[in-house]
Amino acid sequence: MANIDIDAPGTSQLLIGNEAIARGALEAGIGFAAAYPGTPSSEILGSLAQAAKEMGIYAEWSVNEKVAMEAAAGASFAGIRALASMKQNGINVVSDFLANLVMSGIGKGGLVLISCDDPSAISSSNEQDTRPIAKWLDIPLVEPGDFQEAKDMTKWLFDLAEELGTLCMLRSVTRIAHARGNVKLGELPKKQLKAYFDQIHDLKSVMPTTFMPIPSPLRHFFLHMKMDKAREKFEGSAFNRYVGPNKADLLIITCGSCWLYSQDAVKALKLEDRVGILKLGTLWPLPEKFIGEHLDKSEKLLFVEEIDPFLERSVMEMVANLPPSSPRPIFYGKRSGHVNAYGELNPDLVIKAISTILGLAYQPRDIEYRKKAEAFAKSNVPERTMTFCAGCPHRATFWAIKNALKLDGRGGVVTGDIGCYSMALGPTGFFQVRTMHCMGAGAGVANGLGKLGQFGFDQPVLAVVGDSTFYHATIPALINGVYNQSDFILVILDNSATAMTGFQPHPGTGMTAMGEPTKVVSMEALCCSLGTHVEVCDPFDLKGTIATLLEMMAEGGGAKVAIMRRQCELVRAKKEKPPYRVHVDPEKCIGEACGCDRLCTRVFLCPGLIWDKKANRSKIDEVTCTGCGLCVDVCPQGAIIKEAV
Repeated sequence: MANIDIDAPGTSQLLIGNEAIARGALEAGIGFAAAYPGTPSSEILGSLAQAAKEMGIYAEWSVNEKVAMEAAAGASFAGIRALASMKQNGINVVSDFLANLVMSGIGKGGLVLISCDDPSAISSSNEQDTRPIAKWLDIPLVEPGDFQEAKDMTKWLFDLAEELGTLCMLRSVTRIAHARGNVKLGELPKKQLKAYFDQIHDLKSVMPTTFMPIPSPLRHFFLHMKMDKAREKFEGSAFNRYVGPNKADLLIITCGSCWLYSQDAVKALKLEDRVGILKLGTLWPLPEKFIGEHLDKSEKLLFVEEIDPFLERSVMEMVANLPPSSPRPIFYGKRSGHVNAYGELNPDLVIKAISTILGLAYQPRDIEYRKKAEAFAKSNVPERTMTFCAGCPHRATFWAIKNALKLDGRGGVVTGDIGCYSMALGPTGFFQVRTMHCMGAGAGVANGLGKLGQFGFDQPVLAVVGDSTFYHATIPALINGVYNQSDFILVILDNSATAMTGFQPHPGTGMTAMGEPTKVVSMEALCCSLGTHVEVCDPFDLKGTIATLLEMMAEGGGAKVAIMRRQCELVRAKKEKPPYRVHVDPEKCIGEACGCDRLCTRVFLCPGLIWDKKANRSKIDEVTCTGCGLCVDVCPQGAIIKEAV
């Protein structure tokens, strides 16, 4: 990650959007930052944590997003500017606290919430737009259209939050969060921060901890006043602007990364003198006067935004309330089908929408060239599927689960949730996982399945969960299972890292976000304290792991825990050499005549195992192989050999 604490005001640095957001927070003078890792948001806290000691701030990976937001609010109550960052799923986790926080107000320290949405669900269990949540809860909302705005907006939001006395929110998306651009730096503050919880401070914050007879309806009234003030600030914001002719054939209203796509599309079509673009950076409350000043520029409006028709609906509501003499444009967007109401957008999709509305013919590339390119790709680009890394302990765990369920013979069900192991829905996990929702949901669903015995249900239930997810959202479900005597096995995949999002530490790793050693919260001790049966397995011990799972399935009698403990191979490889050198004995390998038709390369699917078409034998890819030696136990012919290094 970039050095975001460089003291070089006026210089331009190449930053990803998340680093720009973190830099903006530093320039704003924050003292406290908290988050739970979630792509595409993780680098915000990661960058701040790297700079924390040098800048004299505090940064933490919290156990979940709700706690992160609550901790940041605590800092704000004591007068320290604070930030909480998360992906769109985290907004769901924190929504209960948000609904209360907006009514109470914040402390004298500005408080900012960053949500990084993931259009197309590139690294998420769902596709979700968090903008309607800001509208629902009355949270001032902005969205950067480029990397410079990502920094500048973040810095500005802290001033706005303190002026309004309320939480403010910045929404980003994957293509801003993880793309790079030049960012001109501002000055870093030099003042020392001093925290103090003033228990008798003024009424504007409406702190619920003070004994003030302020009923909830009045707090709601105060919140509406804050939103009215926010709208006034937004009307003159430099983050909103118009480019294009005074009178246009089409007016595009857009925000975020779609501002860049819209510019590219108009330039590609050479329509700068026919199409105007109204770019909004302040999304809620809507700057109605600013928008109204531009509505008469065209009779046709095209809304270009990801994911939901948020601006489209909001502007339509605004127009419906205008006087009868006001412009009544034709609306194009997601409702009309000109823009997808799902997935990411790109310049080509915007070009298609503009061309359709204006009746233009546009061919992005020569048809013959396109056909040749597609044919070349089909014949020369190898097919790649999502898979666990070579040496990943999760592959061993799901191999053991697959075999244990087969041996048990009762059609056991595996429930799961989001994480590296969610790929077990597909071939890399041998199609073992049957459900995948939010973090911790696998254990929650297992609670229900495990109480169906009275209806004749006798299938074993295994809920798989990662170690970080266990601390984040699974403990209540386990407690519920123990308390209500639900019959399921919680299988914790303990690879000692929040691997999916960048190996961030968690309560089980003994390290904080700022690199300081801390007490390990033992998951087995915690589980044992609930009075449940706990087993710890090394998933690379396939025979032992299969035997343990079979015994626990046969045991019945309520919720149990099986901890599969083996360090993530990518973490281990940074500290240690490969334990074995692995190779295939071509004399013993019988190729496609083996067991399940190439069991090792077609079914087991470790990237370190490849098929040699010429020799008609399997072999080891020495570049990819991590030397874990697990495949030795998988080969039924004993053709794979491991030798200690």
